[in-house]
Amino acid sequence: MNERTINREVSSIREDITAKRKAATAAVSRRTFVKRVSAIGAGTAVLSRVPTRPTKAQYGPPHADGLPAQQLTAMFTDMVKIRQWESKIKDLILKGGFRGVAHLYVGQEAVAVGVCSALRKDDYIASNHRGHGHLIAKGGDLKLMLAEITHKAAGYCKGYGGSLHITDVNLGILGMNGIVGASHLFAAGAAYGIKVKGTDQVAVSFGGDGSIQGNFFSSAANSAAAWKLPWIGVIENNAFQIWVRASDVYATPDLAQRAAGYGIEGRVVDGNDVLAVYGVAKQAVEKARSGGGPTLIECKTYRWYDHYGVAGARTGGDGAFGLGYRSDRELRDWMAKDPISRFRKFLVSEKVLTEAGADEITAEVRKAVEEAATFAEAQPVPKPEDGLLHVFAQGAVPLHTA
Repeated sequence: MNERTINREVSSIREDITAKRKAATAAVSRRTFVKRVSAIGAGTAVLSRVPTRPTKAQYGPPHADGLPAQQLTAMFTDMVKIRQWESKIKDLILKGGFRGVAHLYVGQEAVAVGVCSALRKDDYIASNHRGHGHLIAKGGDLKLMLAEITHKAAGYCKGYGGSLHITDVNLGILGMNGIVGASHLFAAGAAYGIKVKGTDQVAVSFGGDGSIQGNFFSSAANSAAAWKLPWIGVIENNAFQIWVRASDVYATPDLAQRAAGYGIEGRVVDGNDVLAVYGVAKQAVEKARSGGGPTLIECKTYRWYDHYGVAGARTGGDGAFGLGYRSDRELRDWMAKDPISRFRKFLVSEKVLTEAGADEITAEVRKAVEEAATFAEAQPVPKPEDGLLHVFAQGAVPLHTA
């Protein structure tokens, strides 16, 4: 073999080694990128059988493109309504005389508003035990809700449902539910009804990170996938299942990966970014309406209060501190990511609202919540014999006492 042949062979080997190094580097970069996006839940990381380019978490395009100032203002107003209403419930509990328990939604407002803003009035939602925010975002009446949660006859369920069973079918609200995961099955059932009727409605279920472990979720997801139902499952991953960290229960950081096992699309989104939530929900709703089938959306968020009740809370202040299963520093870190403050800053920067205008909305909402509390307090409690109303198809059974 002469010198020219040897040089040509060496050059060919070097080119081959260089090409393999570039391919290996590119593969590592792609894996690293996907890992980082999944780890932080930034924007919308799409976890599905058909890879789709992730969209970056941001306020502004593409999430806010085409949204009129009126809709953006309405979204802000609904978030403030949820915060003020829930804070009022917290204060009522702290003052005493409140019967029953309440699971406060403070800190998660962007999820309910982002999702429900993508829905129509005739679309359905099925809620869970932490569901006041969902009802308000779907148009629930603050007065009737407060009357119900304080067990007054003027409430949505005549005072017999309390916090866990507020329902308004006229608004497409199938009701809150104290059974973990049952909301997914309710919404899947409604979606099946939509399929039978042939309408273009959709059904959305809300559940916490613990709601995907039982048969209710499995049945809902499997049926929705098999029959391409217009079902959208929303997982509000607020980091805890009662007092146990979700990370101690699940090996995967992204619960939306469970969707692939059922053959449906799963998405992960920053649950404290109302516009990002809206953007993902809008895509899922449009897909469902057009017959494209179900979607599972995981929203990364955090609850500011205890699982239920007001341990560690104080009147006139936000957050529950001194809880044994989480640190106060962790809570403060999440409170610094307040979804309402973030959205307000965006609206002011985009000149949708002024600081004075945002303050005015907050003051008006606070007044409406106080009026709802005054209304509820003035209402009578249900009559004992009315407990047998609406139990049977017609009429009521006379109450017999010993």
